[in-house]
Amino acid sequence: MTVVFPDMQSDAFDQGYQEVVDAIGTLVERFNRENIGAWKHADIDDATVRTFDDVTSELNALLERVQTLGAYLHAFVTTNSRDDLAQARLSAFQPHTAVLSQLDTRYVAWIGSLDIDALVARSPVARDHEFALARAKEEARHLMSPAEEELAATLTLSAGTAWAKLQGNISSQLLVRVAVGADAEPEELPISAVRNLAYEPDRERRQRAYEAELAAWKEAATPIAAALNSIKGEGITLSTRRGWASPLDASLFDNTIDRETLDAMLQAAHESFPDFRRYLHAKARALGLDRLAWYDLFAPLPNTSSREWDWDAAEEFIVNRFGAYSRNLGDFAYRAFHERWIDAEPRAGKRDGAFCMPLRADESRILANFKPAFGGVSTLAHELGHGYHNVHRSRRTMLQRTTPMALAETASIFCETIIRDAGLRDAAGNPGEQLAILEASLQGSCQVVVDITSRFLFEQGVFEQRRERELSVDELNGLMLASQRQTYGDGLSDATLHPYMWAAKPHYYSTGRSLYNYPYMFGLLFGLGLYARYQAEPSGFHDRYDNLLASTGMADAATLANRFGIDIRTPDFWRSSLDIIRHDVDLFESLTAGASDAPAS
Repeated sequence: MTVVFPDMQSDAFDQGYQEVVDAIGTLVERFNRENIGAWKHADIDDATVRTFDDVTSELNALLERVQTLGAYLHAFVTTNSRDDLAQARLSAFQPHTAVLSQLDTRYVAWIGSLDIDALVARSPVARDHEFALARAKEEARHLMSPAEEELAATLTLSAGTAWAKLQGNISSQLLVRVAVGADAEPEELPISAVRNLAYEPDRERRQRAYEAELAAWKEAATPIAAALNSIKGEGITLSTRRGWASPLDASLFDNTIDRETLDAMLQAAHESFPDFRRYLHAKARALGLDRLAWYDLFAPLPNTSSREWDWDAAEEFIVNRFGAYSRNLGDFAYRAFHERWIDAEPRAGKRDGAFCMPLRADESRILANFKPAFGGVSTLAHELGHGYHNVHRSRRTMLQRTTPMALAETASIFCETIIRDAGLRDAAGNPGEQLAILEASLQGSCQVVVDITSRFLFEQGVFEQRRERELSVDELNGLMLASQRQTYGDGLSDATLHPYMWAAKPHYYSTGRSLYNYPYMFGLLFGLGLYARYQAEPSGFHDRYDNLLASTGMADAATLANRFGIDIRTPDFWRSSLDIIRHDVDLFESLTAGASDAPAS
């Protein structure tokens, strides 16, 4: 991060921070002077065109500077929530981002009052932003009054954003008392380290970690439940006041897809559950179990490759295999590793999971909790895919880059699939290693299709009940368990599910993104579908694909899919993507049947 500022106590940081704050203030003055966001129709005369061009250019430039400063601050907070200076700096910056959010709302309202067709006809800047303007025109129909929108943006700092911060701080700082070994003394481990014990080969260790984790979440559940109730209550209030029939309708608009598309995808997903349960049953047999428990979901299989994917091996494999797809992708991966864009190891105070965020120009930064297994390699490839997407989005203005979650997973899944297929090819003739790779891939697919559906059902249930009142910890647990039973079915032991997943997953605590779950499934299945198109017709694919990545903020999902002959509003496309996973399940069943007859390695 020193390429941005030497540190947070440097003169360079103070100067950069103040310049961004001053730029926000300057744009506020411009908006006030030009009466931007007054909800009044304006004629498209020369003055209006000049004002639009200037304001749009200034807003784009400011958003880019805010992105860099915000990413810089979040990099420190997410990798060490005990960094008091970073927490203080971020807290001080958030009121300024709230002001910027108000400006964004005023800009949308202003666009809503303009004749977009007339503006596009007269302004090259408007033509370049035509899709963003059409989206803003529709969004303007769902705005509250200017005073209400300003109040909502201001209050979120002490409402939804504060509750989300509470959940993040509690979960990242949670210490779990667990005896890792049978005869070991109990020790305190960060929650991320305890959750990583789910990948241990020893079942007793996994079970102890699972039980200790549940006990820890139980102790922390009351404040986290308060956070969830408050955030969902805020989401219901704001979506209702803005004229949305439900938070789901607002979410579908944000993701540039419609209910027909979502229903088609979910129908295909539900049809695939028996196939995922075949995978879970096959894994149980391979582990010598009648039925998997929750703490067996990520257990390594016996009779698989003993290869350990250390960091150097992961880097070499990813760079080489990305390069085999295209030189551009390989060069990008090499740069990300060698310019140290990745914070890799788990440690106390660091957020669990993995993510990628744009930093500046075409640079990104990646948080990971790397595990030396093929699954860890796959996660790195996934996050680097986001970074490659950011490279192509950086060709656009900030308003043109606004990519919905449903399309944000396109490159990450594509890159993950490149690594998976390369791993399987390299392991030809080595069933044990193939099985390890398939297991890692099916683990991920099961999470994204089956578990994501459970999360969607859970969050929909929370929204339905939260309209009437707050939900207790027990009620949240009950909803979570019911959702897991509906999706995992007999693939998991009913006695050992995870009632506290609502507390563990940060996605439920996003104030700006309700139902932050089904877009991951869309991304997986859309990415798989694109990869299938690449395999069928590789000639000319690379340029079209890169252009698609550069255009994810410039067209809706159906339009972008049509460029590749894909109709996302019918279950057939989604079924064809799931057929790829079904094929993997067939191979997994075959390999595990053969492995169960072989002596243990």
